[in-house]
Amino acid sequence: MTTISFPRGFRAHTGNAGVKDTTHDVALLVSDVPCAAAAVFTKSRFVGPSVTLSRRHVADGRLQACVVVSKNANVATGAIGESNAAELAELAARAAGCAPEDVLVASTGVIGRPYPMDRIRAHFAAIDGCEGTDATGVAEAIMTTDTRPKIAVAEAGAARIVGLAKGSGMIEPDMATLIALVVTDAAVDPAGLDRVFRDVVDRTFNSLSIDTDTSTSDTAAVLANGLAGPVAADELAAGLEAVCLDLTRQLALDGEGANKLIVVDVTGAATAEQARRVGKLVVNSPLVKTAVHGADPNWGRVAMAVGKSHDPSIDQDKVTITFGGDEVYPRLPDANTLRALECYMAGDEVHIGIDLALGSCRWAVYGCDLSDGYVRINADYTT
Repeated sequence: MTTISFPRGFRAHTGNAGVKDTTHDVALLVSDVPCAAAAVFTKSRFVGPSVTLSRRHVADGRLQACVVVSKNANVATGAIGESNAAELAELAARAAGCAPEDVLVASTGVIGRPYPMDRIRAHFAAIDGCEGTDATGVAEAIMTTDTRPKIAVAEAGAARIVGLAKGSGMIEPDMATLIALVVTDAAVDPAGLDRVFRDVVDRTFNSLSIDTDTSTSDTAAVLANGLAGPVAADELAAGLEAVCLDLTRQLALDGEGANKLIVVDVTGAATAEQARRVGKLVVNSPLVKTAVHGADPNWGRVAMAVGKSHDPSIDQDKVTITFGGDEVYPRLPDANTLRALECYMAGDEVHIGIDLALGSCRWAVYGCDLSDGYVRINADYTT
């Protein structure tokens, strides 16, 4: 993978603390100066202590560092888990040269196992500064069942935006079922950053689904250190959305056992929420996902999934369904079109269009096909 440098003023450390195996499992991302910051977290009622701690730390709209431990979620670990999360923030703060309250803590991996704190303490005691500027190492260090690191880059005026994410399974966002870190050297006030980031997350990470399961550890954060100076608000919003959408598509395509990216674009909805709800029903349908996996243009499964909405405003006689832009309902495809659609659906990206003919709102959602590989990965996850 090509080297991708962080924006000016950001540096990082990655390494192996022996959390589970010999791959890198600790990442520390630091800004030279305090940052405006915003973050959104899981709404799960089985939330991890890393999330509760980080909610408090980002509440004032300021952060200077992020630390991630992968392969251990530190969830359902009781009082010891809370103590360990707080100690991890202190260890990271000491290495970063900032206050513990300015550190965002994130964890991902197996649920129900305490951190191996003796190894983590030893690892942080040996850190001699954070000098790395390549985002690839951080993207690799936060991976769990991911098959590849996920990085995206955009520009906003004189500023750069670099985002990285992990996520492959347990992805049905009730915020953003993943860990995503976005950093920029743009100058922006915390309130404005929070407002823009929440809207961006809604249209990207919150529009992603792999397997309908919501993680206990969802964390998506953005840090802006201001070293490039102010940029136009619309340019910053566009740059953040470009980065997060790119990461969303990468996450969907790297779903556990996945072979194909599915994009469901719902148009003609009465409201944006209606469009998103219908899109999620389609992209989450096991029958739709397996049809896509088998390159089967079975539009009836899409119609079934739309019907599951139980929305009385949806009239089946007005709905239009397309695969790759070719209409399959209500004008039924002939034999030649079906053969062409089989070839289309054998590709690595399948677009399903649904026009509800109710209004002018639209929403796109992102997901993946369902293969036997998903079963194998999750059947053997802790063993």
